[in-house]
Amino acid sequence: MSQPAPRRTKPSDRAAAAERELEATAERARKHEQAAARARSREAARETAAAVERSRGDLPPDRYLDREDSWLRFSQRVLELSEDKNVPLLERVRFSSIFASGMDEFFGVRIAGRIRRMATGLPVENATGMPTEEILKNALDHARRLSERNARCFTERLMPELSGEGIEILRWKQLVPEEQVRLERLFKERIYPVLTPLAVDPTHPFPFISGLTLSLAVTIADPATGETTFARVKVPPLLPRLLTVSQNRFVPVEDVISAHLGELFFGLDIVEHQVFRVTRITDLEIDEDVTENLLKSLERELTRRRFEPAVRLEVEESISDDVLDRLVTELDVDTKAVYRLPGPLDLAGMSMIADLDFRHLKYPRFVPSEAGLPLEVGDGSALEVLTERDVLVHHPYDSFTSSVQRMLVSAAADPQVLAMKQTLYRTSGDSEIVDALIDAAEAGKQVVVVVELKARGDERANIAWAQKLEEAGCHVIWGYKGLKTHCKMALIVREEPDGSLRRFCHIGTGNYHPKTARLYEDFGLMTADRTVGEDITDLFNHLTGLSRRTEYRRLLVAPAGMRPGLLERIEAQVDLLRSGAPARIQMKCNALIDEVIIDALYRASSAGVPIDLWVRGICALRPGVPGLSENIRVRSVVGRFLEHSRIYAFGTGNEDSPGEVWIGSADMMHRNLDRRVELLVLVEDESQRAVLRQLIDLAMDPNTASWWLAGDGTWTRHHLDSSGEPLIDIQELLIRSRSRGADG
Repeated sequence: MSQPAPRRTKPSDRAAAAERELEATAERARKHEQAAARARSREAARETAAAVERSRGDLPPDRYLDREDSWLRFSQRVLELSEDKNVPLLERVRFSSIFASGMDEFFGVRIAGRIRRMATGLPVENATGMPTEEILKNALDHARRLSERNARCFTERLMPELSGEGIEILRWKQLVPEEQVRLERLFKERIYPVLTPLAVDPTHPFPFISGLTLSLAVTIADPATGETTFARVKVPPLLPRLLTVSQNRFVPVEDVISAHLGELFFGLDIVEHQVFRVTRITDLEIDEDVTENLLKSLERELTRRRFEPAVRLEVEESISDDVLDRLVTELDVDTKAVYRLPGPLDLAGMSMIADLDFRHLKYPRFVPSEAGLPLEVGDGSALEVLTERDVLVHHPYDSFTSSVQRMLVSAAADPQVLAMKQTLYRTSGDSEIVDALIDAAEAGKQVVVVVELKARGDERANIAWAQKLEEAGCHVIWGYKGLKTHCKMALIVREEPDGSLRRFCHIGTGNYHPKTARLYEDFGLMTADRTVGEDITDLFNHLTGLSRRTEYRRLLVAPAGMRPGLLERIEAQVDLLRSGAPARIQMKCNALIDEVIIDALYRASSAGVPIDLWVRGICALRPGVPGLSENIRVRSVVGRFLEHSRIYAFGTGNEDSPGEVWIGSADMMHRNLDRRVELLVLVEDESQRAVLRQLIDLAMDPNTASWWLAGDGTWTRHHLDSSGEPLIDIQELLIRSRSRGADG
């Protein structure tokens, strides 16, 4: 019997096999590089610890402020704005809501992470030398005082003032009968069908209580036997926080449910009912060393973290001791983390009141300037401006839509543009930037998007729109194992009329998010500088390929080069001062807790270098301590916009000490310097450097409203002059300098 002829391999099959082998080889190489990157990151962390240890010799051991306490003191600054009658009423409501949301994050991230590490025996971050248990106790006590203060401010001050303006938040018993009838109909039609009462008895265990959702603890009784039973009713998060009774009259949704518990427990007596709320961990913990598929790992973690142990229990202050004891026991929550508060709970949901259209109760409207990137230049392309000069934009005072977004949208539509590369950390789902990248890919351009899946709070959204980009043909890099990609950069490659290629770049301090760009203060540098373009190209190659470059000409990049680069520049100012030349250090950031940077600043101060620090949030440095930091001043500005930009300036800026000014994405935190890809860019235009320096000068000016940090960690608000008149509001001043039409 004849054997069949052997099957001949087609050239196409051989090519496909070769391509698969190449892809496999590239993937193995990529994994090797990622493993090396993780090793480098761990080594950097060890070097940091060693550097801190080396610096302990001649510096006092108590030189750092507690991080948790500093976080809470930032929350207190937000709370003080909600208490300030000079702030428009609805903005005060918004600050109260922001405070409540911030406390949710504090417990879900900082407290939960600390408890988790203490329970598992992992090292707990602590640079103060205080016992870990004492830090936790102090944080819980401080958070309780602030939470009670915010709740009483809302119920005793804001609600009456809202009522005086015709905006009423009412409890069920305050409604007139006709309103109760309407809400009873709403309850039966829209609320009752989605409620699930869960009784607890020997055959029905205590139900799982999901985090950050309102629940009703209900005690029911059998009218025949008098036997009582505990039950829980979850308030579905899909329901609005407040239900509209009539125009500008609202009632908490839990009040409406409470008034109709008889419908849920028909035939039983309602003995007692109280509202409570649980907080669980909200931060992600992914073991990337053993996780092959980061996307799948993230999706599993998003599901798993819903079932973490409770770290805070909020209850209405009228709750009975019996019910409270039951909740504490069943939830296994620390009694120090039980907060009895005046209702309503979950004030974060009161932002819907702040959104009401009462213009006279809000900050005046303003229109951001469009002067940064003029609309009509040359052939109309936004890129034409950058061939002539660098552009520095300051959001929200300069329009993000007409500058950064316009640059990217214009590039996507430009037939001469060959490639677009961009990092995306957070953006809106309906972003024109995402649409522009999709359009560019569909037009045949090379489009690369480095997406950070682990952007806290935006993980699910990032997965969704990143998949959308990938489906459209964009090359999507799903993060970088071992490091979070936090840098904000975009690269555009365009063919010029003479056939040469020109690179256009944007480096920002904030996200490519057009909505938050109207609320967050940030800077962005747009440039066609050849050196910056080459540096950004090399950095993208590092993120997407096998490049191991760590040295750049106009960039400082973490984790390898940023801390050493900043330390070198801090020490250079000390050397200048010792040589008789003027020296100065200015920094603006969101947080300053890195011990190595702080110690370097202490040494510079001790040498006589004047140092101005504008820190919005957490600051572990003690200013004004004799012999250590008497040459350091620390200020904070909290207001209408969230101060978010990062500026690092060295030298006086004068001819005898021109120095350098850097802007970018990095705060002075361990995570930024050791566990993230961060980016600072050197600003070379003299006028732009002056703008950045002058901004910090203005914030430090005694005539500018701000909070001042003392060496003991307390912040004091300075917002009125000796006659009681308001000091300069730096944000309002910048609005007036840019706005084309206010009070619209």
